[in-house]
Amino acid sequence: MSEPFRDNVVILTGGSSGIGLELARMLARQGARLALAGRAEAPLEAAARECASLGGEAFAVPTDVARQEACRTLVARTLERFGRIDTLVCNAGISMSARFRELEDVSFFEQLMQVNYLGSVYCTHFALPHLLATRGRLVAVSSLAGKTGVPTRSGYAASKHAQAGFFDTLRIELAGTGVSVTVAYPGFVATPVRERAFGADGKPLGAGRSPVREEKAMPVDECARLILDAMAARRREEVMTLRGKLGQLVKAVAPGIVDRIARRAVERGI
Repeated sequence: MSEPFRDNVVILTGGSSGIGLELARMLARQGARLALAGRAEAPLEAAARECASLGGEAFAVPTDVARQEACRTLVARTLERFGRIDTLVCNAGISMSARFRELEDVSFFEQLMQVNYLGSVYCTHFALPHLLATRGRLVAVSSLAGKTGVPTRSGYAASKHAQAGFFDTLRIELAGTGVSVTVAYPGFVATPVRERAFGADGKPLGAGRSPVREEKAMPVDECARLILDAMAARRREEVMTLRGKLGQLVKAVAPGIVDRIARRAVERGI
């Protein structure tokens, strides 16, 4: 079995739950060397221990990617531990679920941009010189909301559009350097991220209040596998669902149809 990430030094943000945790497990099984970043120290330490038990080498770096200095420290600690960086996966993210006109306060839009967009910028800024040295991989976990507007996700979609634009630009700038840029675009995935999503009152929705029919969402291991395969192949992007792929084709000629598809998907919870 091919193991393209054996001994590969990977920084993975948002590594303590959801897509990030499942991706960390898969990388660990290949023997990757992981720096796991996230805000919650205890779950992050548990993730690192699990990855070590699966055959990888892993350590936890408590990190708030919204803070530039924290991202600098993440890269510095990875270099101190492993001596190089082969792959950066910008996966940390937060979401929202409320129509814009229903919002009581829009101040949390700043946090959406800081985590989803600027967190990627900061981590990339500090890691890129080292990725250039190893001709490494730069990976971003975006969302179909980074391709098209989605009702109830206005601030989230804006932050993911910004993230996608940033990495698309880097791909062009880095052509010929050996550094690949891969952007993954999942649809609805069965993870706890929606429980932490901001609601109309600016507070997390909480358990049991997901607007998505979780049983209809893509299993998290399937999503992580698609990301891992795209990373390994250094693909430009990975649009994960048939609806997403068809939507990109249709949008070019009949964007109104894509608007209706997005509206119905949110109304139906999938």
